[in-house]
Amino acid sequence: MATLLALNAAMRKNEVRMLQWKQVDWTRRPVSVGASKTEAGTGRVIPLNPIAFEALARGAGRFPESKPAHHVFPWCEARQIDPTRPTKGWRTAWRTALKRAGLKRLFHDLRVTCTTKLEEPQTSDMTIMAIARYVS
Repeated sequence: MATLLALNAAMRKNEVRMLQWKQVDWTRRPVSVGASKTEAGTGRVIPLNPIAFEALARGAGRFPESKPAHHVFPWCEARQIDPTRPTKGWRTAWRTALKRAGLKRLFHDLRVTCTTKLEEPQTSDMTIMAIARYVS
């Protein structure tokens, strides 16, 4: 799910990691970014394409007791889940998946790929800047 969000919503690793359910608008289907690496990225609203929205819907189905303040990617250690805390990360899972696929990539490459995909159908620069919040 983290990979799909980064690849389809141009979200940074920590924007995905810190995401809370209250940031997802299930009616209009955008996600609001909380704190970001840059001031320009904080608070931006990203429309979710069907792939990203479906990934979040499947994730919500895994945690039906979730509250709005709970994290989409909850902290987990020794099979204990605490949804009030964000996950530390997914470095081991990411590296294992890349090794199995025979790839060498950074998680950030998913964000770059998303913006490249947006450019292919002649998406306006203003739209890309609004979604990815690249300053220029």
